Amino acid sequence: MRALRRWLDDTAGGLPATFWYLWAGLLINRAGAFAMLFLSLYLTEARGASEALTGTVVGAYGLGGAAGVLLGGVLADRWGRRSTLLAAHLVTAGLMVGLAFSRHLAMIAALAALVGVAHSMPSPAFVAAIVDVVPERRRSRAFNLQFWAFNLGMAVASLLAGLLAEASFVALFLVDAAATVLAAAVIAWKVPETLPRRAATPAPILDTSRSDRTAGVQDLRPAPVGGAAPLRAEAARQTEAGRSRQPGLHTALTDRTFLTFVGLTFVLAVLTMQTSTIMPLAMRSDGLRPSAYGAVVALGGVLIVLGQLFVPRLIERHRKDRVLAVSTALLALGFATLAFADDVAVYLAAAVVWTVGQMLAAPPNAQINADLAPLELRARYQSVFYLAFPAASFVAPTLGGVSLQYLGDRHWLIVGGLGLLAAGCHLLAGPPRERRVAALRQLSTPTAAAAAAPGPAPVRASVR
Repeated sequence: MRALRRWLDDTAGGLPATFWYLWAGLLINRAGAFAMLFLSLYLTEARGASEALTGTVVGAYGLGGAAGVLLGGVLADRWGRRSTLLAAHLVTAGLMVGLAFSRHLAMIAALAALVGVAHSMPSPAFVAAIVDVVPERRRSRAFNLQFWAFNLGMAVASLLAGLLAEASFVALFLVDAAATVLAAAVIAWKVPETLPRRAATPAPILDTSRSDRTAGVQDLRPAPVGGAAPLRAEAARQTEAGRSRQPGLHTALTDRTFLTFVGLTFVLAVLTMQTSTIMPLAMRSDGLRPSAYGAVVALGGVLIVLGQLFVPRLIERHRKDRVLAVSTALLALGFATLAFADDVAVYLAAAVVWTVGQMLAAPPNAQINADLAPLELRARYQSVFYLAFPAASFVAPTLGGVSLQYLGDRHWLIVGGLGLLAAGCHLLAGPPRERRVAALRQLSTPTAAAAAAPGPAPVRASVR
């Protein structure tokens, strides 16, 4: 009993009430977000659309998602996390009702694109709000629980979607809208605005348009007594530069350290997307039935729901770059195994390997993303980070289909090689990234902020 209490404390202890209401809203939202899972089936069966037109409409939903994450990030930083979440949820519910009763394919396509925008808007705001309210030392467990809730919600959504689609497509959209309104009600009732108030004198933002070394990041490590001069000089330079160009979305889009991390996340997403895009085609060519594909996907979902809560204790004592390297290598190994798969048992064994890799990657991935974002740009950084996923959803099936057609099973060896290359890059990118995070933390401390402020240098006693 004592061991169980300790596990619960390590897994979910010490998190503020606001986090749990955000978590509940996310779970409700994902559990009810099932209508778009059956959009292609709805278009072909209920509306008589051709496969080409159906693909175009589904693609419009994906493009809307890419626009939505950027819009959601900007609004969450300017307007507020709570306001962005409420607006996105309520707009989504209204669009779902519109889809339920629309008959013309042009109208359905337009609504699907708008749903893509509204569906993606909450993601940056959710994560930014979690970072706002959860202390840094507990964010890893918070992100782990977020990933668990997302997958649990998706599992519930997949089950309910099949049942509702058989009964009525109209009911599918209406129940989705009702669940979205319920999630909005939880947020409106219990989640306050978490956007930090702007200080009278904003803290300087590191110039990340150049490499860490040329931007002076190494000079921003905690300085010895009397050693705050480099910090003041760098802050003064940043403040002067900021007068001509205020920080915004462009800051994240020109942050090389951050974009390197986003690029590695994109590779991770491309690997993960193989399960829903290319693997079904490979299983069909191996003569396996659709039920075999369903079993492989279900196994991954069950493993995440049952095992994700044990991940924090497993990885907490290890450096994040090493955890990501191991997790990416496991994904690479799992998918490379498919080059030799010809029966369902091998596919199931490979699924165990790559699912463990996914589980290990989730907490440090989210933690690094939060660590690299300046305070006033948290949601914008989240929006750029989330662009990796719609981009991967386009690249994975487009290039993967060509690769599988012309290279056959060698496609999986290429996927494995790409994963191993990304694992090595995580190890190389880790140390400079940690130096950057240490510099941001130094600037966020009261002593560093005082030392960094332009103007007369503080007295010697103030930096001791």
